[in-house]
This record gives sequence, C-alpha cells and structure tokens, in this order.
Amino acid sequence: MIVAIMQPYFFPYIGYFQLISASDLFVLHDDVQYIKGGWINRNRILRDGKPVWITLPVRSAPHDLPINKRFYVSDPETRGRLLRRIEAAYRSAPGFGETYPLVKEIMDLAETNVALFNAHLIRRVAACLRLRVPFLSASSLAKNNRLTGEERVIEICRQLGATGYINPIGGKDLYRAERFSREGIELRFLEPQVLAARDGAAPIPPRPLSIIDDLMREGGKEMEAALRQYRIIGA
Repeated sequence: MIVAIMQPYFFPYIGYFQLISASDLFVLHDDVQYIKGGWINRNRILRDGKPVWITLPVRSAPHDLPINKRFYVSDPETRGRLLRRIEAAYRSAPGFGETYPLVKEIMDLAETNVALFNAHLIRRVAACLRLRVPFLSASSLAKNNRLTGEERVIEICRQLGATGYINPIGGKDLYRAERFSREGIELRFLEPQVLAARDGAAPIPPRPLSIIDDLMREGGKEMEAALRQYRIIGA
C-alpha cells in the first residue's frame, strides 16, 4: 500500500492532488503545529496576470496549538470578500461556470475548525477531479505523538502497514531512503509539471498557484490528463 501524508492546505496546488492520485491512502496531517504564514489558511490565484493572495484569517491562539485545535474567523463578510476576489479574477475564465459554484459551496460551509474545514475542502475538490482515494486524519491514529519529522512519518506508515511512501519533491532533503527501507517502506518522490498557459492567456508564474487557477482555466472534466503530468522518482 502506498501512503502519502500532507498537512490539510487551503485550496492547494495541483501537485497536492497529483500526490493524492498517486497514493492508495492519503493521510491529512492535522495534528501537527499550525505555522503562521504557511499554506494552511492561504494560497495564490492569478489576477491580471499577477499572483495575488487569498487568505482566510485564523483566530489568535497559542503558537504551539496544532492545526486541528485552530479556528477560522467566523465572519460572512470576510468569506464574501474572498469570494468576490476570486470572481473578479476569473469571471471570464473557461471553467468559471463549473468551478465558482464549487468554491462558493466550500466557502459557505459553517465549520470553523481549520483542520475540518480544509479536510472538507480537499475532499470536495478531489471528488470534482474524480479522485477516489480514501482519506484518513492523522489525529485518528493511536501513535506516538512525541515523534517529529521523519520518525513521525515512519510511525504513521508503520501503523497503516504501508509498503511505500510518496512525498513531494520539495522534501527530498528531509528523508533518508535507508531509514525507510529498514522499516520495509520504499521512499519515493513526486515531481509535478505545472500546467502551461493557454494561447493568449496570462503567463503562469514559476511558483505553482492554487488548484482554483487550474480548475478555472481547464474545468474539472478537463483535468484528468493534467493530474497525470508528474513523474515519480526514487530517493
């Protein structure tokens, strides 16, 4: 069984969903520390050819609280502003009619727990992309929560009976193949290919944008080929 483990990001980029596609079980790492300024409550879209942030504010709390103990600001006006920002950026995009209602449905969810809201978001987008991989929250496992980094990932994989673990290519320096191998787990990495801009469309910046951008430009039904635009490499 191939396992992938990622924090529950806010409308993550296509590589996140390629990782889901490449795994047999996807673990939402919801019980690690929330990092301010990361990808948990914000991402980027393209407006007038330039990347801009979309952010859902998180209530102030002790810095060491994990993601599943943090809460979004429950303010309809804040969510409304975010939706209007997305609408203004993509109202003329080919996939707007299909994608905007999905984004609005997600943003209208009454849930304020960051982990639960983001987990719902990821599942809904995955369903739109026709991904049928099962999800599991790391907090549901009776694991040793004192472990961190590589050892924590191995502990989760061991509990799930994983024979393989796939991580985004950006984490290649964080893990050692021989350490995973000692546990009978093959370590591999996923390297995504970002979608190219359509003819006449604004250029895509080097750093990936939110999946919202891909869906607006392509539509969910056209994304199957894009989800296969990656390669799996050894450690």
